[in-house]
Amino acid sequence: MPGSLDVDITGDEQAPLKEQKQVSSPILRRRLVRRSLKPVFAELKRNDSFVPAAATAIVIPEVQEKVEKVEKVEYYEKLAKQLEHASPLEIMDKALEKFGNEIAIAFSGAEDVALIEYAKLTGRPFRVFSLDTGRLNPETYKFFDTVEKHYGIRIEYTFPDAVEVQGLVRTKGLFSFYEDGHQECCRVRKVRPLRRALKGLRAWITGQRKDQSPGTRTEIPVVQVDPSFEGTEGGPGSLIKWNPVANVDGVDIWSFLRAMNVPVNSLHSQGYVSIGCEPCTRPVLPGQHEREGRWWWEDAKAKECGLHKGNIKEEGGQVNGAAHTNGAVVEADIFETQSIVALNRMGIENLAKMETRREPWLVVLYAPWCQFCQAMESSYIELADKLKESGVKVGKFRADGDQKAFAQQELQLGSFPTILFFPKHSSQAIKYPSEKRDVDSLMAFVNALR
Repeated sequence: MPGSLDVDITGDEQAPLKEQKQVSSPILRRRLVRRSLKPVFAELKRNDSFVPAAATAIVIPEVQEKVEKVEKVEYYEKLAKQLEHASPLEIMDKALEKFGNEIAIAFSGAEDVALIEYAKLTGRPFRVFSLDTGRLNPETYKFFDTVEKHYGIRIEYTFPDAVEVQGLVRTKGLFSFYEDGHQECCRVRKVRPLRRALKGLRAWITGQRKDQSPGTRTEIPVVQVDPSFEGTEGGPGSLIKWNPVANVDGVDIWSFLRAMNVPVNSLHSQGYVSIGCEPCTRPVLPGQHEREGRWWWEDAKAKECGLHKGNIKEEGGQVNGAAHTNGAVVEADIFETQSIVALNRMGIENLAKMETRREPWLVVLYAPWCQFCQAMESSYIELADKLKESGVKVGKFRADGDQKAFAQQELQLGSFPTILFFPKHSSQAIKYPSEKRDVDSLMAFVNALR
């Protein structure tokens, strides 16, 4: 019977009937049979754990995931304090010991070669990867080869998606970043390739230092749960970020490189300090800060490509840009791209009231100061780009401050970010149930409902 339980009702409890003497009266026989049979669901009615157990299968994994994430953050915050005054070599050794083959050094072809030297000095096996944006200096490519031969390693190169690069260049040209900023180009050539590379790791090692950028990198811990990217297991908190030289000055890095006779990029002898892509890097003059050689046409506080966005300290002293004023938030907006429609209060209200829509909508309820919103920014933008020609509209609604109560009452807002899908032929919005906010997971959600 559909929906029934497979229960054996002919077992031992029927045995007494078989041993009884023949009963001639049909009425008496039926009474005896009814008395000996137990209702199929008798025990289920008295089993208090039956319904909660069913609910547990749905609720507990999500709750457990949040608890584990909080515990992991607390663990690495404590570990960061313990290692705050440790040497880069000690921190590197701890990282390699803890993660083995599931951690890799991010190498840009500049003074972060010091990380490779520290890794070699630990005596442990290590991996190195690098982002080849397609726009690096010839000297940097030659330096990669020198490093591979010097250390006897193979650098694991990661490349941008050819179709995305082609689309960007054909639409805006080779040097669009001089006109409208470097963020879009960096997102295509650096951030998205990095995101793909990190999905194959549980941890990564960077050369970030607190003294590298004026006002933006001063809060870098030596180890942390990565606030922006995801690792092998997926979801926020699935990747650990190690910054062994966070507390080391650039002068000390160079003293170490000279003392250990480590090969360096020949661009350094030409006045280059911070080295990136060829069109966006130039030598600095004596007395200039090293980051003044990067994206020199932009404001000093904007000189980040997005690889370390989670560590950026904005004005007001808040990491990730949070600056609260009377419950509101003063914050540079996120999810800024032509592929995402910014909805105001009236826009989201009208969308929610519609019983039929010309096309389905995917909308994120967000707060720009929320680190989890920031962490999914690249994924959501990439998703919007992929859905551009699919007939699905992608939008955003800022739901903090004065809009929070409304969003909680009318839009199912629980925590940031909350993602809603508005079907084409239904007035009921469907809330995305998972904390996995990578492109593939979000695309699967959309494809299942549109």
